[in-house]
Amino acid sequence: MRHPRVWMGLLLWSVFTQAHGAWTVNMAPGVTEVSNAVFDLHMTIFWICVVIGIIVFTAMFWSMIVHRRSTGQQAAKFHENTSVEILWTVVPLLILIAMAVPATKTLINIYDSTESDVDIQVTGYQWKWHYKYLGQDVEFFSNLSTPAEQIHNQATKGEHYLLEVDEPLVLPIGAKVRFLVTSADVIHSWWVPAFAVKRDAIPGFINEAWTRVEKPGIYRGQCAELCGKDHGFMPIVVDVKTRADYDAWLAGRKAQAAQLKELTSKEWTLEELVARGDKVYHTACTSCHQAEGQGLPPMFPALKGSPIATGPKDEHLHRVFFGKPGTAMAAFGKQLSEVDIAAVVTYERNAWGNNKGDMVTPKDVLELKQAQGK
Repeated sequence: MRHPRVWMGLLLWSVFTQAHGAWTVNMAPGVTEVSNAVFDLHMTIFWICVVIGIIVFTAMFWSMIVHRRSTGQQAAKFHENTSVEILWTVVPLLILIAMAVPATKTLINIYDSTESDVDIQVTGYQWKWHYKYLGQDVEFFSNLSTPAEQIHNQATKGEHYLLEVDEPLVLPIGAKVRFLVTSADVIHSWWVPAFAVKRDAIPGFINEAWTRVEKPGIYRGQCAELCGKDHGFMPIVVDVKTRADYDAWLAGRKAQAAQLKELTSKEWTLEELVARGDKVYHTACTSCHQAEGQGLPPMFPALKGSPIATGPKDEHLHRVFFGKPGTAMAAFGKQLSEVDIAAVVTYERNAWGNNKGDMVTPKDVLELKQAQGK
């Protein structure tokens, strides 16, 4: 019978060999011109370092073995040798120049966002992304769509756990896309590894980046800056389509925007607003106030039975629209449409036993916006 340690060793070896195929120890080449340039630069510097390491360690071990004390070797005296001084100054200088030339070329290319075909403003919010296609009258929020049951270990986690959204950013294949990255609250960072694009989103500042994707598909990323309690729930999904599919998608989004404007003047019923508000709440509000309105006191107060949700509806609308300065309550006036603000306020006033029986209409929200614009 074999020793238990032998069996343990065989088991570990089996696990290692099976898992080894999934290990990656290098950067991925990516799918864009910039990401491939970064990968090529990385490999160039890597092989230069390998050559330097081989030369240095070969010389070091050769010296230690051949010139060891036991063989009676005596150290050479070349203190203040001009030739050696010049050699160990010139050689590193030439190595640095060999590294600087491709690095400078790559950096210039990374920051050249001129002559773009599509301009998109990317704004970070706690904890979602807002995309605005400049000049196209198309904008939307992208929220985490992983079910709460998976997050709380009440259901089996999906393939793209915490890396899936309700509205992906859509790009056309082969087009140069310029990103204008900023933030509405705290510092975020928009990062898509396959594009080699990572830009900090800083309130009051706009950072530029660009990409040109040559391969259709779905590409995923995340916020790469600690931005609060739900930093880990702020994924990025980019759907790169063919030109024809992108044009069809863009036309569809424009039609949706026009339809949403028409919904503002619609005569809504309480049931319709509550049904729509349920979806809006569970997309935009549950991370703070929780699914059943119980909140996370004291940072995020409960809405169930709260003075705001059961008090005058004008005050409730004002709180959702403008937020509460000095607290984590964000202003949703610029984040949601008139219809969605009216719907979520109506839902909060009639859910979890609040049962106020009243409603806020999109017209009420529009009047508030117009009053602020005067």
